[in-house]
Amino acid sequence: MSTHLTIKNDAHDGSGSEYLAFTLGSEEYGIDILKVQEIRGYEAVTRIANAPEFIKGVINLRGIIIPVVDMRIKFKLGTPTYDQFTVVIILNIGGRIMGMVVDSVSDVTTLTPDQIKPAPDMGSAFSADYLVGLGTVDERMLILIDIDKLMSSSEMGLIDKMAA
Repeated sequence: MSTHLTIKNDAHDGSGSEYLAFTLGSEEYGIDILKVQEIRGYEAVTRIANAPEFIKGVINLRGIIIPVVDMRIKFKLGTPTYDQFTVVIILNIGGRIMGMVVDSVSDVTTLTPDQIKPAPDMGSAFSADYLVGLGTVDERMLILIDIDKLMSSSEMGLIDKMAA
């Protein structure tokens, strides 16, 4: 299956920011659409010996070998299952390309600053340092992740800390 989504961003008029909404388990998350290069159907990865459990392995993306992180394992959301809805979000973070496995992708949502509330610190599976906040649209709530901070954190070990 070859799923491919082209990303277009028109939110430059100050009215809001666009977030790609995706699901992990029963929760909906959102990341800045500008970090997303493409979305692909899940395909088998090549395992790397001694890699942390949440790093599924690597894939060859048009000649570039990229690491693939399974966010369900990273966030301790139970045993992942891979089906026709499972996708890999290809991210470009600081010029480094990587993949992120999620249960499914739903849509692109524009959130205005007043729709984003600060995230409470609940000592969850990941630090509030990686949260932008909680985006609310009608009855829907998106957990907004600062994907730059998360992917460049020392525990991920994927991106060298940016030189200060």
